[in-house]
Amino acid sequence: MITLTDVEENEKVKALIKYSKIQLDELGYTEHSVRHSKLVALRTGEILQQLGYDERLITLGMIAGYLHDIGNAINRTDHAHTGATLAYQILIDMKMDADDATNIIMAIGNHDELTGTPVSPISAALILADKTDVHRSRVTTKEDPNLHIHNRVNYAVQKSELTIDNQKKKIVVKLQIDTSITQIMDYFEIFTQRMVMCKKAAKYLGQRLELVINGSVILQ
Repeated sequence: MITLTDVEENEKVKALIKYSKIQLDELGYTEHSVRHSKLVALRTGEILQQLGYDERLITLGMIAGYLHDIGNAINRTDHAHTGATLAYQILIDMKMDADDATNIIMAIGNHDELTGTPVSPISAALILADKTDVHRSRVTTKEDPNLHIHNRVNYAVQKSELTIDNQKKKIVVKLQIDTSITQIMDYFEIFTQRMVMCKKAAKYLGQRLELVINGSVILQ
């Protein structure tokens, strides 16, 4: 079976992630490099593992997480769908089983909040892993991060973590936000749609979503 390492070492994948970063850096978006791809891959796998899914599905989830943003090499607009198309061809060329490859691209094609929705365990885990990667390290612009609300909010997040409480059947997202940089309301101004998507993803996985900001439960 094709592994995450196999995908990481694929030259086509390396090029697509490289140029995704180049394009999004030019557009002033937050960091979309190998770091983000690897973090989302591992977090997707951890979510599936902690919820008791089998090793095959965990591996597919990690691969989906690693490839989810490669469509940004073409254009930010509709990147989920172009990325899914690119991923399918790459995985088939790597001799992945068509059923597994299709499972992966269905998740990639549904990870963006503008057009996607959780439709499988992999897609739900990928949504949660991707949308909770909020942190000041993702601000790459050379300009003052205060100039753009997305950069300001990411820069204000000092710590972000996702945990699963199997006993209480809840997925907990904890954020530590420096309110001297941005107000908590600013977070909701830009992330409400993403949090709604995460709530749907958690529900799909049989969990409820709990959002904790600066020690206070904001959503449950």
